[in-house]
Amino acid sequence: MSRDALKTLFHPFVTDAVPMPGEGERVIFLGAEAGNARPEGFDAEITSVQPFRPLFRALRNNAFPEAEGEDYDGALVLCGKHRGDNENRIAEALARVKVGGLIVVAGGKEDGIQPIRTMLLKLGIILDYAPKYHGVAIWFARPEDASDAIKALKKTAVTVEGRFQAAPGMFSHDRIDAGSELLAGRFPTDFDGNVADFGAGWGYLSVMLAEKSPRVNRIDLFEADYRALEFAKQNLAHNCPDLQARFFWQDLGAEPPKEKYDMVIMNPPFHEAQAADPELGRTMIRTAAAALKQGGRLMIVANRGLPYEPVLAEAFREYGETCRNSKFKVMWGKK
Repeated sequence: MSRDALKTLFHPFVTDAVPMPGEGERVIFLGAEAGNARPEGFDAEITSVQPFRPLFRALRNNAFPEAEGEDYDGALVLCGKHRGDNENRIAEALARVKVGGLIVVAGGKEDGIQPIRTMLLKLGIILDYAPKYHGVAIWFARPEDASDAIKALKKTAVTVEGRFQAAPGMFSHDRIDAGSELLAGRFPTDFDGNVADFGAGWGYLSVMLAEKSPRVNRIDLFEADYRALEFAKQNLAHNCPDLQARFFWQDLGAEPPKEKYDMVIMNPPFHEAQAADPELGRTMIRTAAAALKQGGRLMIVANRGLPYEPVLAEAFREYGETCRNSKFKVMWGKK
């Protein structure tokens, strides 16, 4: 996300459009990101909430992966690229701020900030707004009865194929990802070692491997999205109650695993914000190679246009392609 959105969020305070929260007041910051946009005189205590590990790691004190507490004096909501996330954050603000407390929401055009303003107006929220730094800041007082607005905004979990739970804002939250399905179809049926699932999401690949190779010893799931990892715990408990599994909220680019594995499986992310970034996947491939035992194996699915072969050649003693279709390719590497 552009730093401009962070500056947009604090713009109403800088221009005195809203009063500056003072010492002794408590403000919850949903979708918090690090930066120097907090203006002078903004002396309230800020409780930052950020479930995405790379952004969470950049925050300083009083930061949490999920919201806690009630009766905050105000809230800041920084919007991102997922509409469901944005609406959930506003619902969270309405639920946790006391009546009359100030809620400020900001985002860029690419974050869908204009439709958010329209939705809030339709919900009967009396608001003000101002465009600034290629985005829009919206502010309003928490109404006395916010129950209908919270109900309309809050996104509930979705059931996928009758046995998985996921929520809006997560990768492929309402369906099985076609690339992951292609990879799962190539899993071995006789694997009995220790496995790491990199970028595990809500746990689909781990469940499928455990079902195809019931003698697998243990699966460790690594995921940067705290919420997705919580759903992964539920999905593995429901579908594979006897599986030995561990769950790690980690930024694999900066926090590599501490153990060595017999196999790594992954469908790595290939974009940040709106732009494709193959380096994310290349970093995860290098991290996978470092986390494998000698002779260990990587199984990876990727968009067929992504140039991962050079890094596979660099990081592994052997590598190859298992299969491909019109959109994806399944590749392997042997340490």
